[in-house]
Amino acid sequence: MKIHLSSVFVDDQAKALRFYTDVLGFVKKTEVPLGEYRWLTVVSPEDPNGTELVLEPDSHPAVKPYTTALVADGIPATSFAVDDVHTEFNRLRELGVHFTQDPVEMGPVITAVLDDTCGNLIQIAQYR
Repeated sequence: MKIHLSSVFVDDQAKALRFYTDVLGFVKKTEVPLGEYRWLTVVSPEDPNGTELVLEPDSHPAVKPYTTALVADGIPATSFAVDDVHTEFNRLRELGVHFTQDPVEMGPVITAVLDDTCGNLIQIAQYR
């Protein structure tokens, strides 16, 4: 068994697609119209057949209270592995990305947390 899909709830799929592709560097894998929304996934260009991230509409009534509470408590919705947190932090900062946590060393990992502009905090992590 392996993880095939993971989701983040987003307040605007078009805005999320732009952020996750143009800023974070993922590539669109799937886009299927489903009425008002789309089945929309992105993947790492380094692993195009790997785990897909679903940019899931936040239209379910439980989503807003859930994501609002996570953000209020500073809890990331998910985490992405990077080779060098400091390099990614600087690259993303130069692109105007807002970080809620600068790089921090925590034992075997260095992490930073960013705002994805779509209602989520996202952690980037470098494992040493």
